[in-house]
Amino acid sequence: MSPMFVGYMGIAVMLVLIFARVQIGISMALVGFAGFAWIVGLQPAIGVLKTVPYSTFASQEMSVIPLFIFMGALAFASGLSEDLYYAARKLTGQLKGGLAIATVLACSFFAAISGSSLATAATMGRVAAPEMKRYNYDPAMAAGSIAAGGSIGILIPPSVILILYGVITEQSIGKLFLAGFIPGILEGLFYIITIMILTRYNPKLGPAGPRTTRREKFAAILKTWEVVFLFTLVIGGIYAGIFTPTEAAGIGAFCAFCMMIWRRKMNWQNLKGSLVSTAQTTGMLFIIVFGAMVLGYFFSVSRLPSELASFVGDLPVNRYVILIFILMATLLLGCIMDSMAIVLLTVPVFYPTILELGFEPIWFGILVVRVTEMGLITPPIGLNVYVIQGITGEKMGTVFRGIIPFLIADVCHVAVLIAIPQLTLFLPGLF
Repeated sequence: MSPMFVGYMGIAVMLVLIFARVQIGISMALVGFAGFAWIVGLQPAIGVLKTVPYSTFASQEMSVIPLFIFMGALAFASGLSEDLYYAARKLTGQLKGGLAIATVLACSFFAAISGSSLATAATMGRVAAPEMKRYNYDPAMAAGSIAAGGSIGILIPPSVILILYGVITEQSIGKLFLAGFIPGILEGLFYIITIMILTRYNPKLGPAGPRTTRREKFAAILKTWEVVFLFTLVIGGIYAGIFTPTEAAGIGAFCAFCMMIWRRKMNWQNLKGSLVSTAQTTGMLFIIVFGAMVLGYFFSVSRLPSELASFVGDLPVNRYVILIFILMATLLLGCIMDSMAIVLLTVPVFYPTILELGFEPIWFGILVVRVTEMGLITPPIGLNVYVIQGITGEKMGTVFRGIIPFLIADVCHVAVLIAIPQLTLFLPGLF
């Protein structure tokens, strides 16, 4: 039995385990260990299990993940999300669909300190859903805007998934963060334009709210100074060369902790909740990372990625056709799997192919993250949709109906990023 055949069998077995509801990290680790043992031998496979956990998690680069997760948890416990939504509502609430636009804006800013789409959707959903219901927004419009806005969380830096992509592919995390800026802003703009078009032709979808004075708008903006300060300190410090991404994550977590005290939100319940949430998310993520690393050893000895890259590179089709097929496969996985697991599972397989085709790795990383975001709101199993359904109590059909216009906007956005790579590569090119 050839190593390549063992590699294909391993993928099939892993998919069976995942659909059988075996934890994704465990599925990858089991298949990786068994496949490596089959090709190389049992003792070398045991050696991999001995060395991979320490060599992976003792790396200083990995400490950036729990620190950024902790920063986001503290920011949520401090009530920054409510202030962000309040400020956005004061700025746009008087427009048709203004509360939906405010939700997208607030999601974009909260994503800058959260780094998680599910956390952003859940947080802003609790704040925005009651307000839109109060002003008689169409339930589908309300649910769709929250779910779509929440998906921005993993593209705007600091993004945990971009960190993982950088670790796997050995790309600069700082450049990946820069690369996510313009696509993230454009994503929010595409959603806002979608809302404006929908409410222009059917104002009942999002009735205009009460007008606000300039003084009220200015006062609301001033209340967001903590978010602006935290984001500027963390991201600005990285690009100014003052500290590394790991140091930035530690400083950001400390500043978020100080803000919790400043805002008088410090109590045992909030602190415990932030620590537990960080530990749970980090533990889940590190199990997936461990499984992906073991699986990577198996793939390397099976020569599956390199052979696949050579095969695909020799196909008599345009390289962009192959890229679209890769992105479509990522999108399908995004409908049924956690976004972090998708990146850890697919990037080791597809990355050599991307290099073989001559595509820019940082540009491809942004595309992968962007398509993964789409999977979070794509029927029938978009995870963000289930989060919003649980918060709003609407029927699943209503939520999915509200998502469709935003999915169309997503397709247009991805097409623009593919057609104009400089939108992604311009800022990294400056550094």
